[in-house]
Amino acid sequence: MAITATITSKGQITIPAKFRTILKSKSVEIESDGQVLILRPVRKVGGALSKYSNEYIPIKKAREKVWEEVVHERNRNS
Repeated sequence: MAITATITSKGQITIPAKFRTILKSKSVEIESDGQVLILRPVRKVGGALSKYSNEYIPIKKAREKVWEEVVHERNRNS
């Protein structure tokens, strides 16, 4: 299924609802394979942050840890 989307002057597009439903995530990873863009849902970013709620960690450090976990999980699933 293909849908045409317009890229705004700010470089944004709207992902149609039927595709957002398929993704089941508000965060996506975008990969380029030549002329093809691949969107993959990122599901664990919010959940991964919750484990840091019992201790003080600067938000920058928490984000870094979460993204490291996401990348590690992605590499494991590839």
